[in-house]
Amino acid sequence: MAHRRSSVRSRWLPRLGGLVALLLRVLGASWRVRTEGPDPFASGERPLLGALWHRSFLAAAVLFRDRDAVVMVSRSRDGDAIEAVLRRLGYAASPRGSSSRGASTALRQQLELVSEGRIGALLCDGPRGPARHAKPGVLALARGTGAPLYPLAIAARPALRLSSWDRTLVPLPFARVLCLYGEPLRVPGDAGPSELEDARLRLERDLDRLMAEADARLGLPPEP
Repeated sequence: MAHRRSSVRSRWLPRLGGLVALLLRVLGASWRVRTEGPDPFASGERPLLGALWHRSFLAAAVLFRDRDAVVMVSRSRDGDAIEAVLRRLGYAASPRGSSSRGASTALRQQLELVSEGRIGALLCDGPRGPARHAKPGVLALARGTGAPLYPLAIAARPALRLSSWDRTLVPLPFARVLCLYGEPLRVPGDAGPSELEDARLRLERDLDRLMAEADARLGLPPEP
């Protein structure tokens, strides 16, 4: 019975993923997007890492589509669905893992892919939070690849804010979408535990500052 359920899921997930990806592409095409700060995509720099809070994962998935970027996805049914959508949005095959399952293997896979010259997208407080608390693996990846780590924040108006742990941001059709980049953070290959912790705290501060600035620019209330 379990095999049959798995077989059914493997058939309908790609189809559903394609439909969701199409709807997201149509939604994103209606947005009025403005980007500010040191945009690494404009410079063509590779490899590179982009770091953001989990609240912006949906908007970011649409904004950075068709770049063959690498995003770590959890080993779960939700992760299967997310992976199906990401592939249809032009992302690379995702390393699969989370803090509770397969983290070291997924981190190693992402490190190898980014080291080859790809873009790595990092949801610093994912997949389960706590919100706005950067995980150590983000800095370990920056240290292992030598790639610059660009903090970024996305705000939108009008938009929905879901009641999930991360307060997921869902820009509505024709929304104004603002993407702010911060200065890149570089982690030396020989960085020790104290240096990694300092870098993690700096990343949290930069992400919170950018998020607050982006929200304020669009006249949105500050996050609690």
